Amino acid sequence: MTAPTKSARTIPTAFAIAEALRIAMASDPDVILMGEDVAGGGSRPEGTDEMGGILSVTRGLVREFPDRVLDTPISEMGILGTAVGAALTGLRPVVELMFMDFIGTCLDPLLNQASKFRYMFGGKARVPLTVRTVTGAGLQAAAQHSQSLYWITAGIPGLKTVIPSNAADAKGLLLAAIRSDDPVIFCEPKGILFLSTDVPEEDYEVPIGTAKVVRAGSDVSLVGMGATVGMALAAADELERDGISAEVLDLRSLAPLDEDAILATLAKTGRLVVVDEATPRCGIASDIAALCVDKGFDFLNGPVKRVTAAMCPVPFSRVLEEAYMPSAARVVEAARGLL
Repeated sequence: MTAPTKSARTIPTAFAIAEALRIAMASDPDVILMGEDVAGGGSRPEGTDEMGGILSVTRGLVREFPDRVLDTPISEMGILGTAVGAALTGLRPVVELMFMDFIGTCLDPLLNQASKFRYMFGGKARVPLTVRTVTGAGLQAAAQHSQSLYWITAGIPGLKTVIPSNAADAKGLLLAAIRSDDPVIFCEPKGILFLSTDVPEEDYEVPIGTAKVVRAGSDVSLVGMGATVGMALAAADELERDGISAEVLDLRSLAPLDEDAILATLAKTGRLVVVDEATPRCGIASDIAALCVDKGFDFLNGPVKRVTAAMCPVPFSRVLEEAYMPSAARVVEAARGLL
């Protein structure tokens, strides 16, 4: 597929995700959708729309594809185990894992099965599996439904992990994920699901493994992923009022990671701030900081700064949750500290 060229409409990210699923299912009869309440049980009163998953993202699809939108038992291990088997036998399952917090209950099919088959069988096996899962805090969903655990899947060889920051990228990345012959974890940050951006109508893909500069600058680089890209852009606006030119890089893909794009923006500005919704230890922000020291040391005019969530469970209290999360104000503070 090529870059989008037709007219765009302004729609929420959730609608763009549903549109990608609809396109994928219409163009390939092997694509199936599985998850808890993605159809809503199939016995709702006439004229009542189905549930469409925990945030109603897939509402309407079961009516278009009644044999390929499958409600599952409440067993994440069962869902992922079934999906891996389905992928190995030729289908292209898309699994909805309600919250990424639940990955601990179904990690083995990903860690030891889906991620390893192509390697273990010398490239002869393929596992075209996509796992859609909601990440991030901000909706007072508390400690068990608000974590950003993409650092776990990004650290597993054989898995791809992507995280869009806007509706257009969400559509293109999801189509690329579904059509990939490798297992892909598709993260849906709560902070962007109901934000609207221009989305082209046609079928297109965003290449997995390619970051994008979404704002050019020369004094400091702000690297974000998912919802933190918006924080970085807001921080860049604030810094501009002080005469500071900030470049913003949207990672889009965490595994594979576009190291060249990260090093290129560092070489341009000499200063880098990473903004990550996950906790600071062993996360993406720490990985990027290590990359910059290892491969970009000669470019650095100061330390790599990390703006992350706090190293604690996600609080339920709105005030505490806001203090827990990264923010544009904290990004501004970090950037000013470098300058």
